[in-house]
Amino acid sequence: MGATKRLSASLEDYIEAIYHITCEKQEARGKDIAARLGVSGASVTEALRSLSQKGLINYTPYEAITMTDLGRTVAEDVVHRHQALKKFFIDVLAIDQEIAEEGACKIEHAAPQEIIDRLVQFTRFLEVCPRGGRDLIQGFSDFFDKGETRIDCEHCISQCLENKPRKS
Repeated sequence: MGATKRLSASLEDYIEAIYHITCEKQEARGKDIAARLGVSGASVTEALRSLSQKGLINYTPYEAITMTDLGRTVAEDVVHRHQALKKFFIDVLAIDQEIAEEGACKIEHAAPQEIIDRLVQFTRFLEVCPRGGRDLIQGFSDFFDKGETRIDCEHCISQCLENKPRKS
C-alpha cells in the first residue's frame, strides 16, 4: 500500500476519522473531524489539503469532504490494523477496552502489516486450537487477574511438561 507508507501517523488518524464520519453521515465536515480528533480547525485544514494532494479525499474549503476510492482503501487498511490490534489486546491479552483502544491507536501506525496479520492469525489459532481455545484465553485472563492458574490448567501444564522433548 504505497500511499499508506507515505502517510504520517497524524494523517492516518485524519483519514481514519474521515472514514468513520463518512460511514456514519456519508460525508464529513471540518468541524466533525476537529471534534472527533480534538484538534483545531487550522490543523484540520492543513491535513485536508495534504490528504487531497495525495488523492485520498475530495476537498474544497467550506464544502463536504468525501473519500476517493484510493482514500477508502487506505482508510480501511488503517481501520483493519486498529481493529486487529484492539481485538488482540482485549481478547488475548485481557487488556481493558479503554487501554486497548489507546494502545491500538498508537501501535497501528508503527507495526508492519506482517505483524498485524500474524496477530490476527494467532488469535484465530487460539480460538480454534483444541488444546487452547477460549479456555486458554480465559485461563490467561484469570492468571493475569489472580496471579495463579486454574486447577484444570495445572493438569494441562503437567501434561505438557511430561511430553516436552528432552535436550541432548
